[in-house]
Amino acid sequence: MSDLHPRHVLTPDALAMLQCIIECGSFAAAARSMGMVPSALTYRVRQIEDSLDVLLFDRSSRQARPTEAGQELLKEGRRLLAELDAVANRVKRVATGWEPSFTLAVDGIINRQTLFELCEAFLAQAPPTRLRLRDEVLSGTLEALNSGQADLALGVVAESVIAAGFEALPLGSQRFIFAVAPHHPLARATTPLDDDAIARHRAVAVADSAPRGNGLTIGLLAGQDVFTVPNLRDKLEAQLRGIGVGFLPEHMARPYIDSGQLVTPPVIRQERVFNVSYAWRRSATPQGRAMAWWQGRLADPITRMALVDRPA
Repeated sequence: MSDLHPRHVLTPDALAMLQCIIECGSFAAAARSMGMVPSALTYRVRQIEDSLDVLLFDRSSRQARPTEAGQELLKEGRRLLAELDAVANRVKRVATGWEPSFTLAVDGIINRQTLFELCEAFLAQAPPTRLRLRDEVLSGTLEALNSGQADLALGVVAESVIAAGFEALPLGSQRFIFAVAPHHPLARATTPLDDDAIARHRAVAVADSAPRGNGLTIGLLAGQDVFTVPNLRDKLEAQLRGIGVGFLPEHMARPYIDSGQLVTPPVIRQERVFNVSYAWRRSATPQGRAMAWWQGRLADPITRMALVDRPA
């Protein structure tokens, strides 16, 4: 066991290094990413392991696979790094009133035109705040907030559980409609399609952006072939090409339906309406000016409606 106390080796840099190893998939790839020689990175990992008297990574394969102890340290490390960032941000906010950075986790259901109009209005104030957007899908939107990677989440689906310490308010609802390309076999349907008829054709699905396979799956049928894409824009493109079928937000699909590039065959399935919210972390300290600005805009019902129900 090392004479080094864990407090001396479990520094923010060391925790970030462990995260980098997992994200890169191997010690060698992480060393390249961090501009280190592999032996130096391996030595730093062994220092941490020796000080804790545990193995953090399984050395039996080329991939960097954390042990059970390693997984716990990585989980707590993410939390500690997020807390450190939050402390630094709170200190700067106390001094200026503005957050040094402000990140929005934005679900694909959110209308981009309205979103960028709001971003433009925010940045027109020339705030000392760096604005950042994160593209998320389904439960990944709330997960970005839970993990400290976002300050405000837009488009949190109703199926997501809002944890203690967070606040959420309704943003609006969006009707999803079944749409296919006019040259797709289902486009010729004259009677309502049942699930069996739909399941015989490939679906286009958007992958949940939540990490570690904890995401939601909505609307897929048992045994159905699936083409998975990373966002709603790609889902729309795939369905326009006839690669597959599925439900699309009406505001996104409507222009293509009106132009004849998509058709909406009748279906027996109940109409799908998604209710979504916006959420943020509760804070004991005074609210920053960036958060206050965004919450002020979201208090306007016209703005909320435009974010989820405005034609694309």
